Amino acid sequence: MMNIVVLGLGNLLLSDEGVGVRVVEALARRAPPLPDCVTLLDGGTAAMDLLDELCAADHLIVADAINAETPGELITLRDGELGAFFQTKISPHQVGFADVLAAMTLLDGAPQSIVVHGVAPLSLETGMALTPLIAGKVETLCQRIVKEINTLLIDARQAQAESV
Repeated sequence: MMNIVVLGLGNLLLSDEGVGVRVVEALARRAPPLPDCVTLLDGGTAAMDLLDELCAADHLIVADAINAETPGELITLRDGELGAFFQTKISPHQVGFADVLAAMTLLDGAPQSIVVHGVAPLSLETGMALTPLIAGKVETLCQRIVKEINTLLIDARQAQAESV
């Protein structure tokens, strides 16, 4: 059975920086619930602690705050685009997450695909709440992630049907 991991990154003490964790929390409350093959992980600011779970993933979907010019801008980065993701500092977790990806590769545990869904923060001020602008993007990010999961499941079913 396929294993899809959705990893939420973020520091809940820095306002919009915590959006990735808030997305994972929202996904956990969804009705209907996500399929059993999906694992939701709160990576906070220490995703390296989750290395075993991440290495077990066939597909990794990450939710995070990503620096961009326009606050509230939604950003999606896929596999090959992640190289550019690490060449310019566009996420406060960039170094930690880059280390996690490098460790997964060294352990021969890199997922088949990695997708990052993020939003540009408005504020990184101390505070537990997302700004209204970014809070308004959480559902859209959830929808994008659910669509990503559904696409992976459909592709897997088609591949299985073709192999029979």
